[in-house]
Amino acid sequence: MLTVSLSGKEIYKGAVQPVAIPLGKAGSVANVKVAVSSGGVPYSQSVFIQPQDVVLIAEPISSAPPLYLGKPLVPIAGSVRVVAMANLRDARGKTIDPATLSYAWTVDTTQIANFSGIGKQALMVASPLQYRARSVSVAVTSQNGSLVGGASLSLTSKDPSVRIYQNDPLLGIRFDRAISESYAIAGAEATLYAAPFSFPTTSGAPLLQWFLNGAPAQTGNAVTLRSAGSGEGSASLSLVASAGNSTTATASLSLSFGAAKNFNLFGL
Repeated sequence: MLTVSLSGKEIYKGAVQPVAIPLGKAGSVANVKVAVSSGGVPYSQSVFIQPQDVVLIAEPISSAPPLYLGKPLVPIAGSVRVVAMANLRDARGKTIDPATLSYAWTVDTTQIANFSGIGKQALMVASPLQYRARSVSVAVTSQNGSLVGGASLSLTSKDPSVRIYQNDPLLGIRFDRAISESYAIAGAEATLYAAPFSFPTTSGAPLLQWFLNGAPAQTGNAVTLRSAGSGEGSASLSLVASAGNSTTATASLSLSFGAAKNFNLFGL
């Protein structure tokens, strides 16, 4: 028979099994007493638990368009900055200055000594290999060793992507709707904008290469299509985004136009 009491109040009585203990806010002290009887002989033990609040935030070093409200994903062959937000409090509820705490970082099963120490709240870690995960954990301790907290997270690399948007002369870049498969040129010219998502940026921005009917046409985020002549027709536009030799993503469009037989491409 197992009996568990929390601060003098019995919260469980029954068969021996793991029991979840409800804890209070950071810094509060919980007095847990466990009593077990075996063969008519009682055994008991008490322990004081003082919960602390530590959260890890992953900041991938990867690409995203300006004013993007989302968060870029962990890039393949890139890096991630992991920041520990520690809220350690003593029994009186006083917050300990995070800059005075000691941080011990572990990546997978390896302790990272050069990123550990007093006030070292952040860690730079290489992205895991594709289709694999990497665990990052931190143990946070007050200088006198009386307060301890910790947290962990798992990182998984995701494939990058590139999206094409219309750059409207009045409304600007129409990030509300990506263009896919086909695009009709309604006026004398149209400007398209490419946004690479979740490419590693540790060595700079990804390279964007536009192709018209399979031939290299232009590099950079934007491309302007201008018609020449008259008549209707079609063309193919493709885009390759790359960062290094191993990280690439592509997008392609089928273009139709009613006022030109061919296109000239000029960068903005």
